Amino acid sequence: MLTVSDIHTYYGNIHALKGISLQVRSGEMVALIGANGAGKSTLVHTICGLIRPEKGTIMFQGAAIHGLLPESIVERGIAVVPEGRHVFSTLSVEVNLQMGGFVHRRNSSQIQEDIHWMFDIFPILRQRRLQLAGTLSGGEQQMLAISRALMSRPQLLILDEPSMGLAPLVIKEIFRIILDLKEKGKTILLIEQNARAALQIADRGYVLETGRVALEGESAMLLEHKDVQRAYLGQKGHLSTVPFAAKAQKRQRSCGG
Repeated sequence: MLTVSDIHTYYGNIHALKGISLQVRSGEMVALIGANGAGKSTLVHTICGLIRPEKGTIMFQGAAIHGLLPESIVERGIAVVPEGRHVFSTLSVEVNLQMGGFVHRRNSSQIQEDIHWMFDIFPILRQRRLQLAGTLSGGEQQMLAISRALMSRPQLLILDEPSMGLAPLVIKEIFRIILDLKEKGKTILLIEQNARAALQIADRGYVLETGRVALEGESAMLLEHKDVQRAYLGQKGHLSTVPFAAKAQKRQRSCGG
C-alpha cells in the first residue's frame, strides 16, 4: 500500500532523513520506533506532504504522492493522527468529528452514520459529544483525534506517538483499540517511542536512528534482538545494524518478502 524509497529530507542545512526506505502492506500494522530526534515525526510529515523530500519517492496504492499537497494526500486515503493530538479545542466533540468527515464532502446523513460508528468505538465520546474538546482529558482527546482521522475513511491510518503524555491505564486502552482496528482490517503505520507496546501489537517494525533505518524485521524478532532490548527496552546500548540487517533480509527472502 505504501512504499517509501530512499527518502532524503532536510531542515535548511540539517539532513534529517538520510535515505529511509520502508513498506506498509495492505491490512498490516507496521511499527516505527526510535528515540527523540531519530526522524520519526519528520518521516510522517514527509509522507503526508507537510515537508517536501529533496530526494526519493513515496508511492501510495501504486501512485506517486511525494509531490502532492497535504489535502490531496488525505483525499487519496491517508489520515494522520498527529503527535500531541491537535484537536480543535474550542469546538465540541461532535463538530470535531464532522470536520474529519468533511474531506469527502459527503452528505450529512453519511457523516452522522460515521459519527455514531465512532461513538460505538469510543463510548466515552458519546457522553462528551457536546463538550468542548479542549476540556477533555488527555486520553479522551487522543480518542477524539483517532476518531476524527477515521471519519475520512482512510485506507492508511498513521498514528504519531499516540501514547505520549498519557497514564499507563489509558495507554493500555488506546493500544487495545488500535489493535482492534488492525484486526478489523485497517492498515496502520504506528510511530511510537514506547517500543515494547508498539512491537507487541505490530506485524513488523523499523527502528530509526539519526535519520536512518537501523533495523527492520518481524516484530517478534525485533523484541528478541539484543540491541533493541538494550537501546529501547530498558538496558543501555547502541544498535549494531549490520549483522541483524543481513539476518532480517535472509528471513524476508525465505518468506517471499
